[in-house]
Order: sequence, then structure tokens, then C-alpha cells
Amino acid sequence: MFAPSQLDVRRFFCATYRKLREQLPLIPMEAIAAEWIEQHPEYHAELADEAAALAAVYSVEDGRTNPFLHLSMHLTISEQQSIDQPHGINQAINLLAAKRNSLHEAQHAAMECLGEMIWASQRSGLPPDGHQYLDCVSKKATLR
Repeated sequence: MFAPSQLDVRRFFCATYRKLREQLPLIPMEAIAAEWIEQHPEYHAELADEAAALAAVYSVEDGRTNPFLHLSMHLTISEQQSIDQPHGINQAINLLAAKRNSLHEAQHAAMECLGEMIWASQRSGLPPDGHQYLDCVSKKATLR
């Protein structure tokens, strides 16, 4: 299992953004990340300054969104969709994307569910509950 550190994640996104700007070849994971980076121009300045990115602190109290967490969640959901894990997540997110006319907005809604699942797992000390996560995304896809 690959478990990158916080700094590894930040370096990955900063390097991907640099390669994107310089039109250099991207490995497959970078190509997926680049798609999400392009859809978040509000993060470009932070991604362009790797030294500042490595030192940055993102706290809820400051009201700052952590671009690396946000982009990592996009990447996680994209990977979940590609392997349909948990089983049914690809269909649920596709239904949500059709409902919202946007895969991007569907992923943002799924992020809420993913965040809730992770929070519940950390709080309880139990493994993440993929069924609860899938149910949450499915409800968002089917409720009006």
C-alpha cells in the first residue's frame, strides 16, 4: 500500500502543475491530477510556489481550503470510479453527475460523503465504512 506523506502529496501536485504549465509528459496519475488542477484555477498560485506550499498550514479556523486535500479527494474519487470500489460507486457518481450536469459538482458532493466516512472512522477507531459512503452518495444522486 502506498502511503505518501503530506509533503509527498504537496510535491506531487506542485510538480504536476509545473509539468502541466511546461507541457511536459505526464504519467497516468499526473494526467488525472492535471485534469482536476485545471478545473481549480484558484489553486494555481499555491501550486506554483512549491516552497510556500510545503510550509503552508491550512486550518479550519483560518477559513482556508487546503488545495492539496481537495485535489487529493478528487484523485481518490476518480480512482474509486475507475475500479468501482466500493462496488457501485461509479454508477452512483455517474448518476449524481447526470443529475447535477457536472462530474465536477458530483465529485464535490461525493467529497462530503467521503469526508464524513473518514471522520466517522477516525472517531470510532473502526475501518472506513464503504457501504455507508456508497449509501450517502447514492442518496445524493436519487433525492430531489
